[in-house]
Amino acid sequence: MDESERLAWAYLSRVAEPPNPKLSELVAAEGVIGAAERIRRRDADPKLLRSTEARYELDCARADLDVLDRMGGRLVTDRDDEWPHAAFAAFQGADRDRRPDARAPLVLWVLGPSQLCDIAERSAAIVGTRAATSYGEYVASDLASGLIDRDFAVISGGAYGIDGAAHRAALSCDGETVAVLAAGLDIPYPAGHSALLHRVGKHGLLVSEYPPGMRPTRRQFLTRNRLVAALGRATVVVEAGVRSGAANTAGWAHALGRPVCAVPGPITSSSSVGCHELLKREDVTLVTRAADVVEVAGRCGELAPDLDRPTTGLDDLSDEELTVFEALPGRGMRTVDEIAVTAGIPATEVLGPLTMLNVRGLATQENGCWKLAKR
Repeated sequence: MDESERLAWAYLSRVAEPPNPKLSELVAAEGVIGAAERIRRRDADPKLLRSTEARYELDCARADLDVLDRMGGRLVTDRDDEWPHAAFAAFQGADRDRRPDARAPLVLWVLGPSQLCDIAERSAAIVGTRAATSYGEYVASDLASGLIDRDFAVISGGAYGIDGAAHRAALSCDGETVAVLAAGLDIPYPAGHSALLHRVGKHGLLVSEYPPGMRPTRRQFLTRNRLVAALGRATVVVEAGVRSGAANTAGWAHALGRPVCAVPGPITSSSSVGCHELLKREDVTLVTRAADVVEVAGRCGELAPDLDRPTTGLDDLSDEELTVFEALPGRGMRTVDEIAVTAGIPATEVLGPLTMLNVRGLATQENGCWKLAKR
């Protein structure tokens, strides 16, 4: 895009709180430059004029782009190859009567070497409470590192707790991770994650709908959650309260037709109540390992391997063989007739199972009697 278009996109990004359907419709009809001029002239739909009334004279586009350029970031719109068209197409099928904000962003402010369209092709969102327990942080880290090993990108919100654990684990595995912010790219929030967000922007992606200088509000966090859900092929909730941002993200994933997964926790933990409530729903998948998430969010046929189960030499015994085996004494020996009485099987039908036990190395004969073989 040329400089005049960049300035128009930057102006429209600040002039109204996203998402704004009237503004998107005006851009589609007039083009970005024409839409910006009509907003300035106050020649637009009355609802759009009302939503832009407070900011239309606040034209910080040039300063915003200077900040972005100094940071090494870029503006990404649906005119760019990097735009994740497939991921954001999910907004078209959402129930907008129940979720009026179910709309794709107008423009994204992006920082980092990764390509957003590539990341959205194979990714999973890992979200959870800020007040995470050591159990929750361990599980989030384990899931994130397992997903990176399977060539998945990890999407989260950059917050304390579960989000931070997921980002750190992805970075430690040299994987791709995306932090979707509820503030401008130049406002590290939370401040305690300034260094972490810097690393994400250097090795993965920082993404925001908001221009530089914008500080987060509660509404912006909730609005941001729809992008976290849209960019992830599945949303995994590790720990969450009944009312929480993570539960809100899961709700967005449901609304967008994305799979929702939840990790169970101790029933005594308030940090896992939200996960347990989610797991009561039939359309939520219980996950305990990265392979479970891949089975839900990966390509057709990427099934999770069966869990390893301990085996013993008794697993392949028939019912009769197992009955005869259990009739053998723990110490000493028994005759065939004694074994038959203990097993409740006719003596004529005991020799066959005893022979098979002998072949398997489970029983041995001595002086006409039978006993357990030493193992």
